[in-house]
Amino acid sequence: MNIREELLKEKIHSRDHALAISEYAIQSAKNFKQLMQCFLDKETRVAQRAAWSVSWAGREKPAMIRPYIKDLVAQLDRKDVHPAIIRNSVRVLEAINIPEEFHGDVMNACFAFIEEPSTPIAIKAFSLTTLFNLTKTYPEIKNELRIIIEENLPHETAAFKSRAKKILPAL
Repeated sequence: MNIREELLKEKIHSRDHALAISEYAIQSAKNFKQLMQCFLDKETRVAQRAAWSVSWAGREKPAMIRPYIKDLVAQLDRKDVHPAIIRNSVRVLEAINIPEEFHGDVMNACFAFIEEPSTPIAIKAFSLTTLFNLTKTYPEIKNELRIIIEENLPHETAAFKSRAKKILPAL
């Protein structure tokens, strides 16, 4: 299968189609590399459609995403990509053990996401969980995370409030 062609084949990218691509990608390192090349593609439509499959593949087979964590983290600072790229990057990062060398960059990006009112809610929710996961290694960020959640809670959506209410008691 040529993943790039497969991503562009359908007029509307469906969940079933994204899952099928994801399943194919995790069958081999070569297939997964092809998917990641699409995810990192300059063409917005290709990258956006690949993002969903990368998210599923990365959570299904975390070992396969490991060589590309640097690429996922690099996406977090980009302003020129569709929010789906960032959303699915953070979704993968919340579900894996992030190598220590990336902790600082991930924390900075996730704190920035939850503090910025215009950040899409899914990115904020995944950022909350990612930061909460990092409190196990860095307990000193618990207080900062708690303060930001409590300050933003009255102004946020139901999805943010739901995620925050699960995290706050554990902080």
